[in-house]
Amino acid sequence: MHEILVISGKGGAGKTTVTGAFAHLSENTILCDLDVDAPDFHLISQPEQYQHHEFWSGYEAKIRQEDCTQCGECFERCRFDAITHENGTFAVDPMKCEGCKVCVALCPAEAVDFTLKNCGEWYRSETRFGHLVHAQLYPGEENSGRLVALLKDEARKTAREHGHDILLADGAPGIGCPVISSLSGTDLAVFVTEPTPSGLHDLERVAALCDHFRVKGCVVINKYDLNTDMTEKIESFCAQQGYPVAGRVPHADAVTAAMVERKAVTEFDSTMYAAFDGIWKNVLSQL
Repeated sequence: MHEILVISGKGGAGKTTVTGAFAHLSENTILCDLDVDAPDFHLISQPEQYQHHEFWSGYEAKIRQEDCTQCGECFERCRFDAITHENGTFAVDPMKCEGCKVCVALCPAEAVDFTLKNCGEWYRSETRFGHLVHAQLYPGEENSGRLVALLKDEARKTAREHGHDILLADGAPGIGCPVISSLSGTDLAVFVTEPTPSGLHDLERVAALCDHFRVKGCVVINKYDLNTDMTEKIESFCAQQGYPVAGRVPHADAVTAAMVERKAVTEFDSTMYAAFDGIWKNVLSQL
C-alpha cells in the first residue's frame, strides 16, 4: 500500500480542495483527515460514522477538595498561574495547567491527583469516496502529533482489512508537530501552493521539512493563472530543487460553488474534473 499526504505551508492554499478531488478520482483508497486541530474534509465527504472513540492523552492536575488543607503551597509554586483561589477554595484551571506536576510533587497533604485527560475524539466513517478515519481535538488541547499517529495506524489497519491500495491523507497546514507526525511512513507528499511570494516561501519551508525526513514530494500550483510570473518562479524553484510539478489548477468559481454544495470540485465541474484527472495521474506516476 502507498501513502500519499497532501500538505501546504499555510492554511487556505487549497489543500482540502485538492484532497477532495483526489478522493473522488481515486479507486480502492482509504481516506484520512490528519488536520486534527481544525478538520474540514468532512465538509466535502459528508461522513457517516460507524465507530466513535475518545482520545485520552496527556495529564492534568486536580485538587481533591476533601483532602486539601488550604495551605496555598500550590498557589505559590505554580509558575503558570493555573491555581485559582476563590471563596476559600483552591482549584486547578485546566486551560492554564501545563502539566508540570509541581503542585503534585510539593503538596504537603498529597491532595493533588495527576490524571489522564480526554483531549478529543476520533472516528471511523463511511463516505461516498470510501472509508474515512478522522478526528477532532478539543479546543486548546495538545498532543496533536500523537493523535495524528493514532489516526494513521488506524487507517492502515482499515486498509489491510479492506484491501486498499492507497492511503490518501489530508494533512495539517504549516510545519509543526501534526505535520511532522503525518510524514511518518509517507511515500509521497503533495505540496499545494499558490502563485504569491508567501506561497513560494511556505513551499520552501514545507519542502525543506520533507527533505529533512527524506520524504519524496511533488507540487500542485493552485490558482496558477492569477499570477503567471510567480507561477514561473515557483516552477523554476521546483526544477532547481528536483520537485516534479504534478500540475496547475486554474482559478475557478466552481471551487466555491462546490464547497457550498458540499462536493468535490471534480464532482461539480467537468473542466476541473479534466484538470485534476491529469494531476492525479501525474501524482500516481511518482509512486
